[in-house]
Amino acid sequence: MDVSNVLHMNGGFGDNSYASNSIIQQKVISMTKAITEEAVTGVYGNMFLKTICIADLGCSSGPNTFIVVTEVMKAVDKIRRKFGRQSSPEFQIYLNDLPGNDFNSIFRSLPRFREELKEELGSEFGQCFFTGVPGSFYSRLFPTESLHFVHSSYSLMWLSQVIKLLDPLLRIT
Repeated sequence: MDVSNVLHMNGGFGDNSYASNSIIQQKVISMTKAITEEAVTGVYGNMFLKTICIADLGCSSGPNTFIVVTEVMKAVDKIRRKFGRQSSPEFQIYLNDLPGNDFNSIFRSLPRFREELKEELGSEFGQCFFTGVPGSFYSRLFPTESLHFVHSSYSLMWLSQVIKLLDPLLRIT
């Protein structure tokens, strides 16, 4: 059985859904906000791109899905304003998770997310394009040199396959 095709969070927004039970993950994402901003500054602060491609590996579904993406876009906007750039780059956002993820809930929430983002960051803020990328990050998901920023949070606890150890002394038989 291919675990990556059956492993998934509980979708939707009910009492037992991941969306309703992911407060710890949200806190960790908030705790790492400064690190994320520093990484984005390191990439975008040195070069002004027309399009910034962001991948969130293990995006899951629910309210946490867009937190990191929002923080990355805000960091880029802050840098843009600091350097007096008139327009923001466009954002290509790749949301990745295993095929059993509730991508439908994510896509249904996109119009509201875009409206809130535009209200918060203003009309000169760049367009956002979203793509769902179902699959395990143990396999190749993106073309060579196609991403500027990759994020993954709490994915280790949901591994879809056993990690292959390189040291023969550490192998479990």
